[in-house]
Amino acid sequence: MSEETIELELDDSGVSVDLPQPTGDMDQIQGVPYRPVEFRDDDLPTALERSARWLRQAQDWLGEPVDVIAVHLDYDDRQGAPYYDLKLLCNEEDLAGAPVAIRKAAAENTG
Repeated sequence: MSEETIELELDDSGVSVDLPQPTGDMDQIQGVPYRPVEFRDDDLPTALERSARWLRQAQDWLGEPVDVIAVHLDYDDRQGAPYYDLKLLCNEEDLAGAPVAIRKAAAENTG
C-alpha cells in the first residue's frame, strides 16, 4: 500500500488560503487549538474507562484540568475494526505540556 502526499496551501491559522472568508465585520474563522485523543474498542464502557483513566493521568501530569472542548463518539462497522471510536477534543497546548513549562520557568525565575 503506498501513501500519497497531498500538499495544501494554508495560512498561518491552518486553513486553506482559498477558503471563502466570512464578510461581516464581526465574523471570523477562529483558531482551533484542539486535537483529538482517540480511544477505540468493541466495548464502549471499556473505551470510556480508558479515556477517563488517561484523562486523570494527563491531569495529574499537567497539574490542572485538561481543556476538553468536546467528546465525539462514532462507530466503525468495517470488518475487523474496533466498533466504537471515542475522541476527546483536547487543547493542543495542554497536550504539549505548556502549563508545566510555564510553571517550571516561573519557578526557575523566582528561585
